[in-house]
Amino acid sequence: MIEHMTASAEFWFDPACPWAWMTSRWMLEVEQVRDVTTTWHVMSLAVLNEERDEHDANWHRKLGYVRVLIAAEQAHGNEVLLPLYTALGRRIHNEGRGTKDEQVLPEALDEAGLPASLLEAFGDSRYDEALRKSHFAGMDQVGMEVGTPVISVAGTAFFGPVVTPAPKGEAAGKLWDGVLLVAGTDGFFEIKRSRDRDPVFE
Repeated sequence: MIEHMTASAEFWFDPACPWAWMTSRWMLEVEQVRDVTTTWHVMSLAVLNEERDEHDANWHRKLGYVRVLIAAEQAHGNEVLLPLYTALGRRIHNEGRGTKDEQVLPEALDEAGLPASLLEAFGDSRYDEALRKSHFAGMDQVGMEVGTPVISVAGTAFFGPVVTPAPKGEAAGKLWDGVLLVAGTDGFFEIKRSRDRDPVFE
């Protein structure tokens, strides 16, 4: 008799990305209808694009956000990433406040029950080594031609899925089944079509 085992999924996100936010909400739905648990990790669009993007205020702001996430994880454990990401994502994306609103980070830290002292990490490069380690733990599995989110499960890693609105209930589970099927096919690399709508935050 084969003992049933819960699948473990690893999910890499940058809080600035609206599409990763959509996928993260879908992943939470998947957990409700499939036997899978998710561990959350930080990646960085600033690091991913550091050779292509001008290091302007927006670039440094994106880097600052993920430094704070890394600092929170180091000080309080991996389990704080999801509630902090949820608090950030709702403000950045659902409320449309973006990353330029200086109140987003302190409000999110407060909602997640984390100390405001973590804001000091925003401009602190001492967190960059740990950030890069987390970033490349995900990106090395899929290559640098993609972005966020990256999901890894049962030895198979992939970018996406990019979907809006986020499917709910059994529809979320069916998409999960299909994504695992195609991503787990040896030699499978890509399926894609042009996006014809913006993220729908519901």
